[in-house]
Amino acid sequence: MTKSEAENRIARLREEIRQHDHRYYVLAEPTISDLEYDKLYKELKDLEAQFPDLVTPDSPTQRVGGRPLEGFEQVTHAVPMLSIDNTYNEAELREFDTRVAKGLGGEKYEYVVDPKIDGVAISLRYEDGRLVQAATRGDGERGDDITANARTIRAIPLSLTPSGGDLFARGVPRVLEVRGEVFWPLPDFNAFNQKRQAAGEPIFANPRNATAGTLKQLDSRIVAQRKLSFTAHGFGEVDPLEFDTQYELFQAFKAWGIPISPYVRRAKNVDEVIGIIHDWDGERGSLDYATDGMVVKVNRLDQREMLGATSRSPRWCIAYKYAAERARTKLLSVRFQVGKLGTITPVANLEPVLLAGTTVKSASLHNFDQIERLGVRIGDMVYVEKAGEIIPQVVEVDVAARPSDARQIKPPPKCPECDSQTVRDEGGVFLRCVNPGCPAQIKERLRYFCARDQMDIEGVGDVLAGQLVDSGLVHEFADLYRLADRREELIALERMGAKSADNLLAAIEKSKNNPLARLLAALNIQHVGVSTAIDLADHFGSMDAMIAASREDLQRVEGIGPELAESICGFLHNEQGRRIIAHLRDVGVNMTQPRKAKAAGPQAFAGKTIVVTGTLEHYGRKDIEDLIRQLGGKPAGSVSKKTDFVVAGAEAGSKLDKARELGIEVIDETEFRRRAGMAQ
Repeated sequence: MTKSEAENRIARLREEIRQHDHRYYVLAEPTISDLEYDKLYKELKDLEAQFPDLVTPDSPTQRVGGRPLEGFEQVTHAVPMLSIDNTYNEAELREFDTRVAKGLGGEKYEYVVDPKIDGVAISLRYEDGRLVQAATRGDGERGDDITANARTIRAIPLSLTPSGGDLFARGVPRVLEVRGEVFWPLPDFNAFNQKRQAAGEPIFANPRNATAGTLKQLDSRIVAQRKLSFTAHGFGEVDPLEFDTQYELFQAFKAWGIPISPYVRRAKNVDEVIGIIHDWDGERGSLDYATDGMVVKVNRLDQREMLGATSRSPRWCIAYKYAAERARTKLLSVRFQVGKLGTITPVANLEPVLLAGTTVKSASLHNFDQIERLGVRIGDMVYVEKAGEIIPQVVEVDVAARPSDARQIKPPPKCPECDSQTVRDEGGVFLRCVNPGCPAQIKERLRYFCARDQMDIEGVGDVLAGQLVDSGLVHEFADLYRLADRREELIALERMGAKSADNLLAAIEKSKNNPLARLLAALNIQHVGVSTAIDLADHFGSMDAMIAASREDLQRVEGIGPELAESICGFLHNEQGRRIIAHLRDVGVNMTQPRKAKAAGPQAFAGKTIVVTGTLEHYGRKDIEDLIRQLGGKPAGSVSKKTDFVVAGAEAGSKLDKARELGIEVIDETEFRRRAGMAQ
């Protein structure tokens, strides 16, 4: 592969992975299996290793993954919540064991093995035996403070009591961070769904998504009604830590009242691990929660320290993922769905088949590149799996059973919704409808505009968005803010009524005062997500300043390159973008961002470009970057000749190596605090 070919493929892989990350971590709506995701990630990682000069700070390989949700206070984890690498066969598991043996230099070691709960990871912090904080995983470094919600989950103890004899007489540590999984037990989940169905309410699709949505509730009384549960599987900060192994520590957890899995087993070697995995393949279906694999960890804690971690995952831990359940059926036809950016997604219509307890009639084909890779045709017998045991997808074709009249699946030359021309992204994997007035796009854009991470207008989901567009009440975003003048027509919509209409109108009116960052995130500018919207709003302060900015001005914002700058300018300066902004301004939507208060005193880092790498004692990554900005500096994501100095914490990696290679000054956290004028 030439460098040019690699550059194009890397760009396409990053875009696909980012979309899947967003669906999994932010929306909790995955559309591909872990295996398919890992294949994409591995291909990207291998290509970047082959062409290291194509690696960029915003590549999915350069971060832990995910991002915190809005709507809650943000907290920094004392110890990052890293993700776990996956493996899918015995050979890969033995390769992991070989790496462990080599890393430990001949020392004896053993493993602990535990079923992997398909729930939502959280961290519980106890101080002096009392629960003081609960947080979601978020981006691994920062998460949502869900303490009020966690307190309603009966499986989570509010205080810890020493018990269990001499081994635990030393008592509960002064600080104890418990990592574990919140899940909705299947019997309780099914009973709750039956009640919703009887009341004529829509049922939840699956326990994991329902759990994620429940923990995002701002009213903890709702959480209390749903009978969620919790099981510990790890730990963060423990002070003092007086145990040598995880197994011993977890027996102490149990004695202190913290739920642990009753299925944890120790294994003397990798052969015993494999035996446990085979035994559990047949037993996991009997559990009251979904599990798609087993987690394998080195037991001794000092050996974990020796093995360390990459920026993304620990080297002493791995997850073995069982093969997803699959079914064989016939592909009858293909329909095309249109998204908010005009993206046309092919969906397979299938002969109904039973899969993982539900009848499947349709499955995702993702994009037209995937159709080409599979070589799938209409009339084929295909194998279907559930991505993350949730979303059905076509994963394989039984070519030997192909009928003589099988037909190729051709990308539609025109939009199936509005009959406008379709075009393929230049160098991309997506086919799009180019008509911005396409009704299907308007509905999707409206739903996105109103979502929690954007303008946060509660109540505008798929159904209401469709009604508003189909009824002619809404043709563009600004029409939302004119609905107060059409209240009677709004009330007349199916399942609306006066009270619901008034609640909706109040939420719409409140959204006018949102800061500019939320509006930018809601406008559906290609490649501009919540994080980029915040950076832009903080940098420019107003929509007018952004409109006046050149492409070069935009690229002065950290993380914005030529492609993203072009996308932003394209929206702000084309006729449609100008009209959207003008109409929103006319109805009173705020177009400014409150300026962050600068730290009092001299700007210690004025004009300095500073890179932070590794784990710091006093700061999370966002905290120290905010401080650098307040003191006049510019936090950067990668080291270059323009970097003034690097702040290096524990486990600093490639950025530290790059700084030394370029002769860039490297300082530790203590020196940073001294230069910032902070007390030592």
